Amino acid sequence: MNQQPKMAEEEEVIEKLEEYTKNARHHQLETLRSILQHNAKVLYLQRFLSNLHHDLDADTFRSLVPLSSFEDYADYINHMAEHGTQHDSPLLSVDPLLGFFYSSGTATMKPKLIPYFDSSLCNDATFLAIQWTFLIRKRFFPTRPSINKILWFHHVGNITTAKCGLNVMPVSQYILQCGKVTPQEIPMVYASPSEVFVGSHADQQTYCHLLCGLRNLDLIDGIAAPYSLGLVKAFTLLESKWEQLCHDLERGFPSHEISDIAMREAVTETLGGPQPELSNRIRQICEDNGNDWSGIAHRLWQNVRYIKCVSTGIMKQYYPKVKYYAGEVPVVGGDYFASECSVGLNLDIMQPPETTRYVLFPNTAYFEFLPFNMNDETNNNVADEMFDLSSVEVGKMYEIVVTTYGGFYRYRLGDVVRILGFYNSSPEVEFVMRAPKAASEILTERDLISAIDNFQLSLRGAMMRIQIVEFASFLDQESRPKQLKVFVEVQEESDFMEDKQEESIRTLRSCITSLEGSLGALYKVEKVKGQLGNLMVFILRPGAFDKLYEVAIRNGTPASQYKPPKILRNHEIVSVLEKYSLCHIR
Repeated sequence: MNQQPKMAEEEEVIEKLEEYTKNARHHQLETLRSILQHNAKVLYLQRFLSNLHHDLDADTFRSLVPLSSFEDYADYINHMAEHGTQHDSPLLSVDPLLGFFYSSGTATMKPKLIPYFDSSLCNDATFLAIQWTFLIRKRFFPTRPSINKILWFHHVGNITTAKCGLNVMPVSQYILQCGKVTPQEIPMVYASPSEVFVGSHADQQTYCHLLCGLRNLDLIDGIAAPYSLGLVKAFTLLESKWEQLCHDLERGFPSHEISDIAMREAVTETLGGPQPELSNRIRQICEDNGNDWSGIAHRLWQNVRYIKCVSTGIMKQYYPKVKYYAGEVPVVGGDYFASECSVGLNLDIMQPPETTRYVLFPNTAYFEFLPFNMNDETNNNVADEMFDLSSVEVGKMYEIVVTTYGGFYRYRLGDVVRILGFYNSSPEVEFVMRAPKAASEILTERDLISAIDNFQLSLRGAMMRIQIVEFASFLDQESRPKQLKVFVEVQEESDFMEDKQEESIRTLRSCITSLEGSLGALYKVEKVKGQLGNLMVFILRPGAFDKLYEVAIRNGTPASQYKPPKILRNHEIVSVLEKYSLCHIR
């Protein structure tokens, strides 16, 4: 009897999605109107609107307020971080400042601060977006009353304090709050208690998530992480630590290596005492693997129906490894959320990364689109023409520009998408890559990924036992001429690790052409002009890119939000990688 009102309420939420997407332009204009009506008097906007003597409509807003990037807000945000909202006029929003989010900090290894305001408009829009994502998943995987826990490899990250006394937290902490899940309810939904999510050490958290997931072996319905890299790290840890995990289950408490006291105590309570029978069952499965861990997700968690993570963009390279561990369990896609706002909904979560498309939310921000042409030197200049949600063209690429409830106005999000079509009247987009940061950049993420794919194929064709596991590039603009450096980390079992370096270097030199020939038109133009020196390829020891991960975590990037950088812009990061070089080839 109690199910009928709930089902009616859920159907109403889905009907709202249909109505919003059918009238996407109307809801976009309403979203912009409500943002401007609420925040038109903030100091940032008054720089451009102080002489306005009539109502502020969309066209006027777009003609008077220029495109912006994070640097345009940095002074305002730094002031708020030091002094809170103490100012004669509101700086970015009239709503009370509650704290700050960390961004992922992909390019610089140091996350940006994103102000978080107590905006009922923003909270309502975000909560509705989260409801939509939950109900779409429920369509594919209806709720089961007895098998209903999610093994979520999620790390909320450290909550620190700004100089003004307000909290600085990962956006994932807000999503937990906005999802209306209380700490007391977390064990009812997830395999792990709340203390594991907010733990102080990422590797220890992953270990404890695994331990709790194994304790709830027959109750796990889904396995999830924000990004595919997080799942690869989790399953890799399972491979190396399964004996210790079985030992901990048998004893009924976690290893002494878990130093976070609150996390230890909560996990001990979750284990519920020694579990010798369960431990033996898991040990038998793992021993039977030998060196073949393919399909381990299904062999351990036999009731699991899906594995969920974002596998688009730079996360696509980790998707095959997730599929390896998943076996028969479907790997479903995530949705499109940024630190600044919710962007898009994945309506068909069963699609692989190469065919994943997101329907833009018409109500979470006001979206504009800056035309982007791959390998066009004009991409970093402000375009004469911008497009709104209803006027974009199918097949073309654009950089997303957002105006948000949270104090960003005509803000270049830095994401490049391709328009694949429309769901009702809201665009369906494919995430392509991060946009170049400056006109001087000669390489995109997409160029580099394509070049590395071709390089790996060439290595296989040369019968070299070298598996590339991670990579990045750096344009050294201080050398004369400029020089592009490509860093490639190889797997432990590669030929380089078995005293075959001289032979390997000779073969590598013959394969460099396939790498350089795929680096994109801008690279080739600069090379022809004589403005680029010889390409330099660094072969790195296994584990080199783990050091970048450690640097990012130390600098405040939440582990769940970490995305390995592909285009490096920081000399300090490059120095870290160069220390792990086995050799370099020009």
